[in-house]
Amino acid sequence: MANGSGRRDGSHSGGSFLPSIDFYRRVPRDLTESTMLGIVMSIIAFILIVVLFFSETIAFARSSIVTSLIVDESIDSQLRINFNLTFWELHCDYVAIDVLDALGTNRQNVTKNIEKWQLDAEGQRRIFSGRNREQREVVHEEHSESLQQLHENGIHAVPLLSEDEFNAFIKGSEMVFIDFFAPWCIWCQRLHPTWEKFAEEVADKNMPLKVATVNCVEQKDLCTAQKITAFPTLRWYRQGVAEYPEYRQDRTVAALTEFSKRKLEMDAKYKDWEKRALEAGDPGRMPRRPEGGRPDHPGCQVSGYIMVNRVPGNFHVEARSKSHNLNAAMTNLTHLVSHLSFGDPMEVLNQREGKRILKQVPHKYRQFNPMDHTLFLTKKYHQAYHHYIKVVQTHFDMSGRGKDDSGRFLMQKDGYNTMSTYQFLRQSQVALYDEMAVPEARFSYDLSPMSVLVQKESRRWYDYVTSLCAIIGGAFTTFGLIDASLYRVLKTKKFD
Repeated sequence: MANGSGRRDGSHSGGSFLPSIDFYRRVPRDLTESTMLGIVMSIIAFILIVVLFFSETIAFARSSIVTSLIVDESIDSQLRINFNLTFWELHCDYVAIDVLDALGTNRQNVTKNIEKWQLDAEGQRRIFSGRNREQREVVHEEHSESLQQLHENGIHAVPLLSEDEFNAFIKGSEMVFIDFFAPWCIWCQRLHPTWEKFAEEVADKNMPLKVATVNCVEQKDLCTAQKITAFPTLRWYRQGVAEYPEYRQDRTVAALTEFSKRKLEMDAKYKDWEKRALEAGDPGRMPRRPEGGRPDHPGCQVSGYIMVNRVPGNFHVEARSKSHNLNAAMTNLTHLVSHLSFGDPMEVLNQREGKRILKQVPHKYRQFNPMDHTLFLTKKYHQAYHHYIKVVQTHFDMSGRGKDDSGRFLMQKDGYNTMSTYQFLRQSQVALYDEMAVPEARFSYDLSPMSVLVQKESRRWYDYVTSLCAIIGGAFTTFGLIDASLYRVLKTKKFD
């Protein structure tokens, strides 16, 4: 018996280590009992575990979009600005784009990478005005005689002194060539002797043409009605109807005379006008053209891009000419922003890849061109809209790398599923100008020193497994505690 007892003790002593590490010891089944409360709690716990399991699985399968601010580390020295602007009341010949910035850059009439289209009254493209280029300087002719000396033998360029006189003059003559001028305009002063000599040349050659002048300072309402936007404006009228485009060639007697000859010979009725002039016959009446003649609207669409320094600055569209003085009282800078964006346009980026990335980004993070298709209407003269723009570089990383151990977002530079572009916010307001100042549409921009990082955040697999364990263990433990507490309360009441 002693030996047998010793063997039992030895056996138990040798195998005592393994039972000691059992974390999941069982209570004998005959020592447990099933209760209705336990059954209810088990069912509730099971249902809750299933619901939480599927919820956690769905959350693991999905990804979220998170944003963070980082210091802008861009090393690019220049920034591209893309634009497409439409000016309803500004002729393409007078459109000039200037760039100024905080580094002292002052580029006048930027021409590279910019195109112009002349528009009709419906706002549709009518004539391609070519790529923007330096405005051509018109040749002026110098004369030894002054205007007063030329008038000694009579005034040949008829001054029209009232609106009624103007209307009667252009309707009572077959062909009329009129110089709309302002006495303070230096280009008008240089043209006066040439215009008078040209009128004398017309009279000497017996050309079927009347030459006249209109002083737009004295006849302000008349020039406003005729929409004279620059001085001098040389306009041809046929049977009281203005013909376009206006004369914008050299301002010499020979050039004006040659232009007039071509205008007369364009119509079959006047092909032999020189022969008729020699015969001193009546040139006759020519058939009247349809009312309005060839339509010509001063609207201009300017599109393209400019490269600017990455510092605060502005680019503005101004009405300006090398051979005219703009009529500030008639300069209307109403404009439509069809497109305005910063950085490489989407078509320059990998288009297919870019579209796939943007599909994953909510709309609130895609403020690339918030001014597109916006009309900025000025109903009064001496006004123009100024736009103030805050530009923020934005990086999109849809690789799902998430955060590192320190909680900082990881960014995959120049890799698959990444893209960098610019968002911006704008504020627009109407600026008032002095009576003699020509308005300009100004776009002021400033780059933020911070960048926005937009990332897709995905959960790691071990986070998912940890959450599942927490759900199962937590639910089991919590409902076990609730069951034990309720059992003790109900059991105490039963014995009482």
